[in-house]
Amino acid sequence: MAACGETAADFDRRVSASEGATEDLGAAFAAGLEPGDVIVLAGPLGAGKTRFVAGLARGLGAGSRVRSPSFTLINEYRGDRLLLHLDLYRLEPREVEGLGLEEQIERGVLVAEWGEKLPAALRREALTLRFEILSESERAITARAAGPRGLALLARWRALDPPPARGA
Repeated sequence: MAACGETAADFDRRVSASEGATEDLGAAFAAGLEPGDVIVLAGPLGAGKTRFVAGLARGLGAGSRVRSPSFTLINEYRGDRLLLHLDLYRLEPREVEGLGLEEQIERGVLVAEWGEKLPAALRREALTLRFEILSESERAITARAAGPRGLALLARWRALDPPPARGA
């Protein structure tokens, strides 16, 4: 559903039938990502954010197992392009500003769980993916764009085939 003042052109919503399908969606989306891109992930605990990042890492050719960086704050996964995976759950927004992310952003793709805590400057050109729990296995993922690069990423998101219905 569109928020006040939003049109269907501003967002896209899709449903993933399983953890595996969420990961596959991330893998498919990874192909269009470039260093400097920012993906903001929002949604409750257990909604599939880390599974989506696992797919991004796979799609970027990283062979490492993806784990939520809840206590390390940032994990790096090296593949065709560097993936910088942040988990900002335990931080206050003012603490995030002291992480020096502006210097990191050009090194790779930045994907942040609880990314709404990122400084506004980093979200200006971002794609935000909001995860919603629909059932034990199904997740709704709503994409919203900010700025020209965010809009390009939203167009890439829309061009993806629907996620296949495969098991977890």
